[in-house]
Amino acid sequence: MNFSSFFGSVMLVGGLLASASGQEFQQNWTHTARIAAFGLDRNKTDQIVRQAQADHVFGIEVDNDITGRYESYLDPAAKLKTIRSVAEEAHKANNKAFVYIAGTECITANAEKSPHSLFKDHPDWLQRKITGEPALFASGAAFWISPGDEDVWISPYAKEWRKQYMQRVREIAGTGIDGIYVDIPYWMTHFDGWEQSWASFDDYTVAAFREKTGLDAKKDMKLGDFQDTNFRKWIDFRIETMTDFVREIRENAHAVNPEIMIIPEIYPGIEEEATRVGADVYEMYNVVDVIAHEYEFGNGEHMAASRSQLDWFLYQAGMLSFRAFARGKATWILNYSWDGDKGVSAPEPMKNLANSIVMAGANFWDAPGHSMSGTNDEATRKQIFGWIEKNEKALYSPRTPLHPVGVYFSPKSRDYNPKTFLPSYRGMLVLLIQQHRSLQVVTPRTLADFHGETLILPSVTVLSETERRDLKRFLDHGGRIIVLGEDASGIPQSPKKVVLSSDPAQEYYQALVSGFATGSANPSKELLNMVGGEDDIQLDAPTTVAANFAMSSGTLHVYLANFGGLVPSKIAVPTPVTDIHMRIPAAMGDSLTYLPFLGDAQVLHGVKHGESVDFVLPLLERGAVVWSMMQQ
Repeated sequence: MNFSSFFGSVMLVGGLLASASGQEFQQNWTHTARIAAFGLDRNKTDQIVRQAQADHVFGIEVDNDITGRYESYLDPAAKLKTIRSVAEEAHKANNKAFVYIAGTECITANAEKSPHSLFKDHPDWLQRKITGEPALFASGAAFWISPGDEDVWISPYAKEWRKQYMQRVREIAGTGIDGIYVDIPYWMTHFDGWEQSWASFDDYTVAAFREKTGLDAKKDMKLGDFQDTNFRKWIDFRIETMTDFVREIRENAHAVNPEIMIIPEIYPGIEEEATRVGADVYEMYNVVDVIAHEYEFGNGEHMAASRSQLDWFLYQAGMLSFRAFARGKATWILNYSWDGDKGVSAPEPMKNLANSIVMAGANFWDAPGHSMSGTNDEATRKQIFGWIEKNEKALYSPRTPLHPVGVYFSPKSRDYNPKTFLPSYRGMLVLLIQQHRSLQVVTPRTLADFHGETLILPSVTVLSETERRDLKRFLDHGGRIIVLGEDASGIPQSPKKVVLSSDPAQEYYQALVSGFATGSANPSKELLNMVGGEDDIQLDAPTTVAANFAMSSGTLHVYLANFGGLVPSKIAVPTPVTDIHMRIPAAMGDSLTYLPFLGDAQVLHGVKHGESVDFVLPLLERGAVVWSMMQQ
């Protein structure tokens, strides 16, 4: 990466962190949250806060669901009182607390023996398949549904339900709690038998779609046919609906308490499941304060103890995408490290998970099994949170791209052509991470402000006229575009625009899937030559080390995560890496700070060679942050 030109690019790109959609995104408590969850009992709020303080928890999640339990949805008084109590206790300790509520799901306890339940009282509120079957479930459908309980999923277009739901949101905001954590604002497409339903076809939703498009959702489209224009409208409508739902939650909460944070929990990440459930984090980041990404994004093994090396790298690609979508807002990762795996003990996967998350700039939240509260190992969590607290400036100060190669995330290519776009996009990100190249995920919202030299379009098949205009402007201002696969740019061929119809990024992804562990996946030399080499800043490390480059606090930062030697359910301690070399321009000084994960910072001194300074980094175990000591 050429030092002579990167600093101006950094200053320009850095503006993206400060402004988006006309709003200023100042850092707040969510950016440095060290999250843990606790079951809430009004008689134990002080104990919860004391335990959180002892474990270096900052950002206490409490389970006291009002909207997702039919009884408290109807009468929230007791739970509101308890929420107010925990907020007061947290604030006395200079901590923050946020409360869990359900999104479109609601459970009625002991519904089998009760004359009243949500379904019995309001069957018209439920989401439905196109065949009319209601989204009504019993205990066998999911582990969190108790025997005898009724679990339903509600249409966001059920006006009476939505009006009262928003009233409950305002009441919760009035308790003084610092955040509302909204779980699962989805269309029901993730329980057995519902995966391909593309729900909901209830009367309220069908009427809303007709009003918006003039189409009959039950008759005027080919369900599941991504090439059908009307089905694409249904896809867009469903995503817009869930985005608008969380936007309205935020508007109602902020009307009562402008400082409260709205935090939806979303499990699909960048994958095609986001299109199916309608909860698209790319769209939602624009209308909420934080997103908590649950464990299942990535399509790989989500439990840290049993992840492959490829899974770890795909998670890096996913988290870097989230950080780009967030544009300065915080990104929380609720994940699971261990669930009784006999091959490894809990502490080591917890450390691997925490390191991978914080090095990507996201916030760590681990819980046992598939719950939200508790921890697999309290001593290890305390150690991790204590280290994060001590080093939060190095980890969570705003990061700006460092003379990056741009990789374009196309939401509509993902929605309409996921099997083509996603392997190319993810393959390109993993390739750059493994080759230790500075990268930036570019989106339709940030394209006009991208100032890197090269932008890669990974099998992008759908572009709006605005996107095409911004791409042409980028090209006209001296940028270079590399098109992988189909060329949907509409830009005439030129020396600054190259099309590789074979799509080497997709080929690399497929090679990773079949041969990551054997090291048989080799990147395209042609593609690497087009991307360009690093001139002044270089990192020489194995491809099993992920490296992310950024400017933070006015200095060069490199965030390292080592996944070498990890074997699912067998080896959870990475193989230490020796003899990692790093070269920086002499203008950055002759010293670096090296902060190992869970360790203490030390100063490194380099050897000057002409206009560069060379360093040999200490033994890299799990991970480290390295930064220059001279501000630019």
